[in-house]
Amino acid sequence: MLPKSQRLRRSRDFSKVYRLGSKAVSAHLVVKVLETTGIADQTIAPADALLPSPSAGLGRVGIVVSQKVSKRAVVRNRLKRQVRAIMAQILPQLRPHLWVVINLRPGAEQCEYGDFLQELKQLFTQLEVFHGHS
Repeated sequence: MLPKSQRLRRSRDFSKVYRLGSKAVSAHLVVKVLETTGIADQTIAPADALLPSPSAGLGRVGIVVSQKVSKRAVVRNRLKRQVRAIMAQILPQLRPHLWVVINLRPGAEQCEYGDFLQELKQLFTQLEVFHGHS
């Protein structure tokens, strides 16, 4: 499970990743990644002083599962939990200072844990965000 300090929760953070991030697409996932080292100081408002800053080296992840994937909230929440568990494993392997937004596409409800893991590793490799890539 990802701690709250490693989750994207505010709409403006998601918007920033959507506008400025790099994108990779697979059959069931769309991943957007934004390197925050250059923009970290702009993202912290005074009210957020107690939260860890993006410049603290922590990656942050947001997961989006729309009603197009499934009308049932139970299914959408299960998918989010699966992807969150996978990201808790993968996040330490990624470069620091990354904000990641993962959108699940329609048809993702048939995917299992292993399918998501394989697709996410492939997308992160494609985006060159694992440690050791430049």
